[in-house]
Amino acid sequence: MHRRPAPHLAAFLLATPMLCTAAPATDDPGLAARIAAVEAGLQPAVAIAGAAPASRRLADEMARLGVPGASIAVIHAGQIEWAKGYGVVTPGGAAVSPSTLFQAGSISKPVTAVAALKLVENGTLALDTNVNGYLNWWKLPNNVDDTPVTLRQLLSHTAGTTVHGFAGYAAGAKVPTLVQLLNGAAPSNSRGVHVSTKPGTKWRYSGGGYEVVQYVIGERAGKDFAQLVQDTVLRPLGMHDSTFAQPLPPALLARAALPHDAAGKPIAGGPHTYPELAAAGLWTTPSDLARLAIEVKQSAAGQSNKVLSQSMTQLMLSPVQENFGLGWRIEGTGQARSFSHGGANAGYQNTLVAYTERGDGVAVMTNGDRGGELAGELVRAVATAYNWPTQRATVRAAVATPAAALTALPGKYVIEGLGDFTIARAGDRLTVALRAGAPEPLHAAPDGSWFVTSMEAELRFAATGERGRITAPGLDTAFEKAK
Repeated sequence: MHRRPAPHLAAFLLATPMLCTAAPATDDPGLAARIAAVEAGLQPAVAIAGAAPASRRLADEMARLGVPGASIAVIHAGQIEWAKGYGVVTPGGAAVSPSTLFQAGSISKPVTAVAALKLVENGTLALDTNVNGYLNWWKLPNNVDDTPVTLRQLLSHTAGTTVHGFAGYAAGAKVPTLVQLLNGAAPSNSRGVHVSTKPGTKWRYSGGGYEVVQYVIGERAGKDFAQLVQDTVLRPLGMHDSTFAQPLPPALLARAALPHDAAGKPIAGGPHTYPELAAAGLWTTPSDLARLAIEVKQSAAGQSNKVLSQSMTQLMLSPVQENFGLGWRIEGTGQARSFSHGGANAGYQNTLVAYTERGDGVAVMTNGDRGGELAGELVRAVATAYNWPTQRATVRAAVATPAAALTALPGKYVIEGLGDFTIARAGDRLTVALRAGAPEPLHAAPDGSWFVTSMEAELRFAATGERGRITAPGLDTAFEKAK
């Protein structure tokens, strides 16, 4: 599925030499065994019922998926138990270490949410006030009705705002101001942000909504957004390897993993610039993301309140709609309750997940456009090695491909506003390329749906096969065959 403008579903294949930093110094044979189990136990998102369990080595998966570098930090018993880098910042370049910087993509959003909620606690903002009441020079257009949009809705993706994601700006390209970006005015490469569905009635992921939050914070606090988040969130949490500087200053760029495109080549000019700071502008490391997750968990328990109070953190972790709270996806109950967020910019794919009651979690960052699959496999390897209650592979039954589907389904399909994907016949089976250049088996399920093993995505077709619906975490939308 080739999203535009969001680049994070693009794919590539690039053979990469395997390098890694030295294993964390430890005399604990149990820890060494857990690290080895993670490195040798990567698992796909979906397992086929009755088939032998898949277990893949990290080095092999990095080569298969064309991911030059990866970095991981594992949280256990409420602290970072180990952190390690693998591969290189770019082919022929330096080895990735735990202090190598990556673009966090949408993991910027929960950091923004923490900053916004800090302003709520100090009285600068309110969760349920019309955000347009804070604004003097720009107002959020509402093309539906006069229902006010609130900060609570923007942070939970229920404001009805447009623009799913952002492509960033290549080196040398003109970068818009925040107001130009919000208006979709040149030189912006995304459409303007406005309200297109009645606020509060529907969950719809909106990076554009977070850019409204960025503007509201700037107007209300009267302070540069990047500096405000540095002062209120990053510094108090000891996230000293994190910054919202866009573009990254040369001294820090020398410590960064470089992005790689769908063809397996370094992106020309290096990292894209993201003026969409609140939605996608964070540079960080897995260890710093782990520090954020540890603080969220401890704050919710009343054990550490370096930024937010216990009650505010608990509110942040309370679902509003579709298992999404204020900046975080929330899943499970009790010991299985977790908070998480993924992140994808051009050439970077990342994930962060932690539990609200257990002292466990993991952050994974990569510098490849197929790194999302790798990151998911690593999360499942950690879940297995540490005996987590969730985050394992989903087991699904598969049946033989119906003969009628072999002729009815092949073709190119279009998802309005997000891109396209292709289904092709391969003997008596079907393949699907949800990412450019990366076809994989399309499995038929007993209930008539279709699925892949690389991600938790399900396709359902209408009787004619011309139309259908695709669902995945954070996505539920229709598609139709290209004419």
